[in-house]
Amino acid sequence: MSDAVNAGIEFPPQPSPFRLVATLGGIAILSGLLVVMTYQWTKPEIERNQREALERAVFSVLPGAVRSEPVEVAGQTVFAGFDADDTRIGFALPGEARGYQGIVGILYGFDPMQNRIIGMTVLQSTETPGLGDKIIRDPAFHANFEALDVSREVEVVKSGAKTEPWQIDGISGATVSSQAVGQAIRRGSEMREAVLALEPTDPTDQSDPTDLSDPSEGGLQ
Repeated sequence: MSDAVNAGIEFPPQPSPFRLVATLGGIAILSGLLVVMTYQWTKPEIERNQREALERAVFSVLPGAVRSEPVEVAGQTVFAGFDADDTRIGFALPGEARGYQGIVGILYGFDPMQNRIIGMTVLQSTETPGLGDKIIRDPAFHANFEALDVSREVEVVKSGAKTEPWQIDGISGATVSSQAVGQAIRRGSEMREAVLALEPTDPTDQSDPTDLSDPSEGGLQ
């Protein structure tokens, strides 16, 4: 019956496997080129947005800063912040540690004259929404970093148990995430020591140790 039905019907030739492979390969190459072209086209905009986001983060952890400059400290790039009078008010330092679900990356403001942290913001986090991610937006938690003493080892304590200026009040239900922020700050002790080494030994010396220009080459007085 099938032979009778198909009798006299001409079927189009089937494409060869080689032609199918070539067609699929051409589509894959074209798709790859489109992805690369899109990336190259959007890359400058992405980099500009990243720079602006980092600048906002620097200013948020260094209250009063209106401009910043990158400085190499202990093999890493940090940012010195300056106020409207062009006086350096501190440094924005990066830090990271493992949280409950992944790496927690932070940026914190360090005042070397007082040896204390004066601000903190979370740059990277995949912590649990509604719990661990409170380290990003909880005002009481962020209040810990308005004047956190780092002359001693920073300690994270239970929520409401803080009694010392070097302690951090943790967040109930987000203990691991709170500890990650404390650990990130503790790991930055070597970097802070390097920043302290930049400070002038003479307390009356207000020169900027990050300025490596020769004072003898200054302009007219």
